[in-house]
Amino acid sequence: RISWISDIIVVVSPENIETMKSIIEKYGHKRVTIVKGGITRHRSIFNGLKVFTENEFSNRLLQKPEVVIIHDAVRPFVEEDILSKVVMAAKEHGAAGAIRPLVSTVIASAADGCLDHSLERARYRASEMPQAFLFDIIYEAYQQCTDYDLDYGTECLHLALKYCKANARLVEGTADLWKVTYKRDLYAAESIIKDNLSQQVCVITDVKEAVAQVGFLLHESLKSQIKVEAMSISLSKNDSHLQNIFSGQCYNFVCVNDKKYAIQETQQLVETLEKSNIPLLYPVVLISVHLDISENISFSIGMEELARIKKFAREVKKKNILVYGLLIQYK
Repeated sequence: RISWISDIIVVVSPENIETMKSIIEKYGHKRVTIVKGGITRHRSIFNGLKVFTENEFSNRLLQKPEVVIIHDAVRPFVEEDILSKVVMAAKEHGAAGAIRPLVSTVIASAADGCLDHSLERARYRASEMPQAFLFDIIYEAYQQCTDYDLDYGTECLHLALKYCKANARLVEGTADLWKVTYKRDLYAAESIIKDNLSQQVCVITDVKEAVAQVGFLLHESLKSQIKVEAMSISLSKNDSHLQNIFSGQCYNFVCVNDKKYAIQETQQLVETLEKSNIPLLYPVVLISVHLDISENISFSIGMEELARIKKFAREVKKKNILVYGLLIQYK
């Protein structure tokens, strides 16, 4: 997703390594290296860093980066902007990390279970991910760690300060850095993904006037609710603009045509979608609208065409592409 990141090291518990390998193979990830994790957070991170320095943790040594980003998989909605900010800050200061305001007051309890003291919330921040470091700084910090640090510590920025005197730059993070911790958070994460995917639609029509007019009217009726991109192209040609659209972040398409055999157009669009690889991560919705403007064609032929689309839809659903057919007949 982010081209300037050269390598992605995924640290995985031993029992989940095969599962992770299957995920990487299924989605065609090219820059991912799997590393066996340790029994604690810091030991796992240290194992990930060793991929650049020790043959023990990988089949081949990866080229040592200038800056390394440490991130938690339980924060799935990190955006490129915050990654860029912590990397640039780390290049200047040696270490940097995202922070967020505290939403609750932190208190300490006494030995008898009663309140000992509370922290002044306005003075403190929650440490979040991503964090970034000059590689030499964070690797040296981990090399100097005690067993107590590795077993009970959690804050990477503190290690960089404690062992390498790197005073981390704190970067204000966004609300989407929240951590998926409990089962209910999975439902919230799924809702966010679905909401984001439903916010944009691409309306594709043939260049013929009647067809293009339908696409224009659809665009006008939808644009106040969601982001709509409309385009009129020759669907019979391998249009480069269409390929660029399919290679973007849009997952919803409405394709309007007046061909007698709309299934051919639909098949061509699905083939282009498959080549773009966007259905690998999330389902793609493709609504094929067939305008029947002929006075002679019988409705039964149209239904036969829709039956073919339905059969085709069952086949491509296995590839994460949801195809729907709509027949509109008018004189």
